Amino acid sequence: MQTKLNLLSEFAKRDEKSRLDNLAHLLSEENLKECFKMLKKGKAAGIDGVGVEEYEKELESNLKDLVTRMKAQSYRPQPVRRTYIAKANGKSLRPLGIPAVEDKIVQRGIARVLEAIYEVDFLDFSYGFRPHRSCHQALKRLDQVIMTQPINHIIDADIKGFFDCVDHEWLMKFLGVRIGDTNFLRLIKRFLKNGYMEEGKLHPSDEGTPQGGVVSPILANVYLHYALDLWMEKVVKPECRGAVEIIRYADDFVICVQYKDEAVKILTALKERLAKFNLELAEDKTRLIEFGRFAKQNASAKDQRVATFNFLGFTHFIDKTRKGGFKLGRTTDRKKLRTKLKEMNGWLKASRNMFAIADIWKTLRAKLRGHFQYYGVSGNYRALQRFEYQTKRMILKWLNRRSQKKSFNWESFKAYLERHPLPTAKIHHDFYTSFAK
Repeated sequence: MQTKLNLLSEFAKRDEKSRLDNLAHLLSEENLKECFKMLKKGKAAGIDGVGVEEYEKELESNLKDLVTRMKAQSYRPQPVRRTYIAKANGKSLRPLGIPAVEDKIVQRGIARVLEAIYEVDFLDFSYGFRPHRSCHQALKRLDQVIMTQPINHIIDADIKGFFDCVDHEWLMKFLGVRIGDTNFLRLIKRFLKNGYMEEGKLHPSDEGTPQGGVVSPILANVYLHYALDLWMEKVVKPECRGAVEIIRYADDFVICVQYKDEAVKILTALKERLAKFNLELAEDKTRLIEFGRFAKQNASAKDQRVATFNFLGFTHFIDKTRKGGFKLGRTTDRKKLRTKLKEMNGWLKASRNMFAIADIWKTLRAKLRGHFQYYGVSGNYRALQRFEYQTKRMILKWLNRRSQKKSFNWESFKAYLERHPLPTAKIHHDFYTSFAK
């Protein structure tokens, strides 16, 4: 199947203006079987109550029936089952959509086809939900742009409720630029319109991408490719006399600009551009700030604080090299750090009497490793150490509450850690460039 997708990519690359037909046949039993293998077992079932394990018992016949219904155009996705999970702040709930297993398989198949087509079209400054790209690459690119180009201003932008506000009509128009297969497009539209079930009531979907769907990220990237990326590349950049660069990860992006007057114009035009596609910037989260090599001196002259901005979980600020030169600094966003520590404390509290220490240690290692691998970027070592220290304090606290008699003091706990070590703070991603002076 991968060979067929590679050929599709090659064809799309050869003729960037072509519309591709005969795509629906790629959703074959062979392809869908591979898609099924990508599903994670043990996940919650959709509204039909069928889990991955149950679907697997009659996998061959289930997939054969599924393909038959798709060919007859009688297949219709089931509404997703809506449930709620607690947000990180613990004070509110976040809605979560759970599609049926069968619909997850089809969505995965659609996503693979769309990825084969659009990976040759997507621009280089788009990093979110794309193969072989990551948020760390986006962060490194941001470092390179600010350190090597005459950037003096940052547009820190946030699209208000993007995934819930995607306009279906515009999205289908965008897809129609590259896709001429009406059956394939009809299938995507059915996913957009299938809605969700809550307390036995069906709620139709008039806008937004499929809730909980694996196809949502690629559809979001297609939408922003036409609504934002091409506009920035083909219209905005050529009209500016100074440096302009955008770094986008899904709906989170920053625009780096050399001249203030052009930054103001870009922000104004950006609001108008997004409005055309029924999107809007979150006013309370979108800012134009002075940021760059001379921002600190300019702020001092005005007796003002130097501005910072947040991007992908990090607060970016103006820093100095050891020789006193300009450097882009970054640290874990304070809110993110507090949230992560609160989550860790809650998990330790809940787990202390439910599991053996060996099992707690195994999960704890994974949690610490995951935190250090994400936040372990150049310049953020102190924040990693802070997280490590606070976590160890919480571990000591909750281990001692496993019984009425305290098990550890700080010295005995350190000795225990030497015998049963935990991952320690470590820089995993080097962003520093040779241009820092």
